[in-house]
Amino acid sequence: MILRSIQLLVGLVLFGVGCAVMVQAGIGLDPWTVFAQGVSRQTGIGIGWVTNIVGFLVLLAWIPLRQKPGIGTIANILLVGTSMQLALGVVPVARGFVVQVLVFLAGTALVALASGLYIGANFGPGPRDGLMTGLNSRFGWPIWVSRFGVEASVLVAGWLLGGTVGLGTVLFAVLIGPAVHLALPWFDRRPRHTAIVAVAQPAV
Repeated sequence: MILRSIQLLVGLVLFGVGCAVMVQAGIGLDPWTVFAQGVSRQTGIGIGWVTNIVGFLVLLAWIPLRQKPGIGTIANILLVGTSMQLALGVVPVARGFVVQVLVFLAGTALVALASGLYIGANFGPGPRDGLMTGLNSRFGWPIWVSRFGVEASVLVAGWLLGGTVGLGTVLFAVLIGPAVHLALPWFDRRPRHTAIVAVAQPAV
């Protein structure tokens, strides 16, 4: 239990740091971070704090979907955005296209590693992942349809609000699934059949 708890906390903190690295690369972001960045630019609230706020609001959407949060869900809301905000004060902005791409890839790899850690700890899904599975269980929508619909919506909304959409957005979409698939077996502490389901739903 103690080792699982440490694994969860380390994974969530690293997830936020990885997101900060991708932000500083400046070539595009995953859909939810595009949305958080757009809201941040419109409100002046730090992108990490917006990430926490959005996570809490998404958690409220679990209520009609009859989803139950776990310890990992609450920890996700509290730690990912906070660690992202703190890391943004330390990680420098990348300069030059090649450097930007390399920095973004490093951030993506860190997010994948962090996903393997916190998913493998088996303390419950993050708020955004729970939204996808909730739509699936409540309405019978396939996971991929739920994920595509929600993430396409937040991506467009974030872009309209001024979030960065670009090469990095495409790279993340293509790479994160296979990367989490590679990382999760290193840290997975759940029954095998559960692990297979989670790999098909990489966390963001």
